[in-house]
Amino acid sequence: MSAESSLRLVEPAMGTVFSFDVRTPATDEIHAALTSAVAWLHHVDALFSTYRPGSQISRLGRGELTVGECAPEVREVLDRCRELSEETGGRFSSTPAGRLDPSGLVKGWAVERASDLLYEAGALDHCVNGGGDVQTRGEAAPGRPWRIGLAHPADHEAVAAVVEGRDLAVATSGTAERGAHITDPRTGRPASALLSLTLVGRRLATVDALATAVFAMGEEAEDWLRSRPGLHAYAVTADHRVWSTPGFPFAAPLGAPCHAV
Repeated sequence: MSAESSLRLVEPAMGTVFSFDVRTPATDEIHAALTSAVAWLHHVDALFSTYRPGSQISRLGRGELTVGECAPEVREVLDRCRELSEETGGRFSSTPAGRLDPSGLVKGWAVERASDLLYEAGALDHCVNGGGDVQTRGEAAPGRPWRIGLAHPADHEAVAAVVEGRDLAVATSGTAERGAHITDPRTGRPASALLSLTLVGRRLATVDALATAVFAMGEEAEDWLRSRPGLHAYAVTADHRVWSTPGFPFAAPLGAPCHAV
């Protein structure tokens, strides 16, 4: 591939599909960073997959390992999970149904780190999409921001809204794909007040984890978000009412193409 070309790659990992869209002209350093980013995703999967009995997180959950015996990434993730649990009043938890499972943080955290690897190698303009959770850096093209389309929770072929900006992290939690699978850890019951909730911020590890936690807050979500100016939200309620926080980076749905998530 010539130095004038951009890079696009799709990689299955962690039970989903990751896509890389690098708009900075490709260099040897960027090629190497993309290879490292893909290897990083598979490394994270090997450490944190709750579907692999031999993963460190599975062995830790069974008491076969201590945190000190695990890779340093395990302690980093669990420490951040504890912080998020405190921040959300217990709505975020790394122990759903009594089982150790930090998956609510891991995917967004892994995507953010993959994006950092690309950026540090000189890929200043790129988008990494991990199963619909997106980290962008820079621009889609000179003078043109990234545009992220949000799928409508009640109509898979419709775009509910479009987000536009630079250096954005975008994550959506909802019922469209897997039904009412998000529970409020404080009650153990499925969260049912919202159909979907999209959070937009700067760093995907936090945005992705909080999207799940805020979704679980249901009717309390809008008030909780008012005190967090760095986060912007767009929600569709169970009765199809739409609300968004001030400053949500809307764009007109027509015009330049967008990444649909």
